[in-house]
Amino acid sequence: MTGFGKTTCEVRNKKITVEIKSLNSKQLDLFSRLPNVYKEKDLELRNVVAQKLERGKIEFSIYSESLGGESTSQMNFPIIESYYKQITEMSQRLGIEPPSDWFSLLLRLPESMKVEIQELDDEEWSVIRKAFDEAVDSLIEFRKKEGESLRAVFMEKLANIRELLSQVDPFEKERVEKIKQRIQEQLIALKDIDYDKNRFEQEMIYYIEKLDVNEEKNRLRQHLSYFEETMDMEGASGKKMGFIAQEIGREINTLGSKSNHSEMQKIVVKMKDELEQIKEQVLNVL
Repeated sequence: MTGFGKTTCEVRNKKITVEIKSLNSKQLDLFSRLPNVYKEKDLELRNVVAQKLERGKIEFSIYSESLGGESTSQMNFPIIESYYKQITEMSQRLGIEPPSDWFSLLLRLPESMKVEIQELDDEEWSVIRKAFDEAVDSLIEFRKKEGESLRAVFMEKLANIRELLSQVDPFEKERVEKIKQRIQEQLIALKDIDYDKNRFEQEMIYYIEKLDVNEEKNRLRQHLSYFEETMDMEGASGKKMGFIAQEIGREINTLGSKSNHSEMQKIVVKMKDELEQIKEQVLNVL
């Protein structure tokens, strides 16, 4: 969801710069910085952003720079003259020297400068609104390019997990044989103890079934395929991909708890590492 867009335009002797940036967030968080003359349009701009960008921590700003012409700030001569007379009278009454830097003092006093209240007309706003839409579109294009890069990362990580899953098979068969052999050796070591061989076979079958990971492997493959399908869906799918990643993690964890084999557990650790990298990047998806 990260992105950046910027456009500039000129209108009525002013240079207008529009900037918008987006960071990762589970929901839509909007922050705006607008000159006072454009404050009345804040809600309109927020609605545009919410509709087009959907999710993210988004901040948009509009900066206005004068290109010449009359300034909206002017000296308030009646107020300054009144201050001058009062300060002069006060210095005479109190017998103190008047200030040496009159201009610096007078211009710092309240209301020495007056600012004409500007009104926003439709023509000016039309130009600025167009620049704002272009900045938003630029950010969307930035997101699309990032999405293409993320897709390549996801495909690589999913392929790595599939490859690691295929490496489980030989160790799984070896594990079952080792378990059978170990239990038989322990029974042989127990001399002069008679046991029901049929019951022993039943318990062995039950025990081995509990260690069977075929269901986990099948579900894991299905989740990996579903993750790929979700990437191709239109609209926001980041949250859904996050949920699928959680399900992938559950199957990998169950696979690890049932493995009972050092090499299988090493493979599980590698799969978890690949999955964590997927989870980190899912936060960048709408």
